[in-house]
Amino acid sequence: MASLTADAIVCAVRAHGEHGAILRALTQEAGLIAGYVRGGRSRRLRPILVPGNLVALELRARTEEQLGGATVELLESRAPLLAEPLASAAIDWATSLTAATLPESQPYPALYTALSAVLEAIGVAPSARQWAAALARYELLVLAELGFGLNLEECVVTGTDGDIAFVSPKSGGAVSAAAASGYEERLFRLPPFLRGADAGPSMADVLDGLAITGHFLDRDVLDGRNRDLLTVRERLIARLNRAVA
Repeated sequence: MASLTADAIVCAVRAHGEHGAILRALTQEAGLIAGYVRGGRSRRLRPILVPGNLVALELRARTEEQLGGATVELLESRAPLLAEPLASAAIDWATSLTAATLPESQPYPALYTALSAVLEAIGVAPSARQWAAALARYELLVLAELGFGLNLEECVVTGTDGDIAFVSPKSGGAVSAAAASGYEERLFRLPPFLRGADAGPSMADVLDGLAITGHFLDRDVLDGRNRDLLTVRERLIARLNRAVA
């Protein structure tokens, strides 16, 4: 019998049968895991099976291919954050993206650490600007971990690493200000924080960063097919824009 005991971030929950639920949760060592939670729709378990919550997960299955039975205990609740529309939209998007794009049972320890940091920031950061920057970095890491990483270290035209200011929407490569001259409107402006060069980006910088990651997530990972998931992100971006206005 296959078994797993680990801390896990709840990423998605779907009703199954009259009382149960299928849980998808991200663990540090085993990656994204799916399991059936008996009574998952009960009054006791519904507050635990909330996307963003950290749980102690125990999973048991007769074979590796079988959907295992899961039990959960709450370690940290982020349910109170769901009462705030902007925080709720951010948690919804980050967990939905994770559940929809990662293959199951493949370890992504860097993504587990990064998602934990994003969720923690949503709860404690004094402004949306700070956790939104962490979210943009998380999206950039998702792209890299799934094999669609962007080359932001050197200019794709000159091969140098100086004066980097833009990103090509076609190649995903960085472009220097000099090489971009006359073509700026066709490129994404690259905010320094996405290259790790700015610890305190403005909200305008954050939105520019999210425009870059959103473009490549849509094109390369989601392939324009998951309209419902893209709508979740669009709702978040709209709320972030309203927060700036």
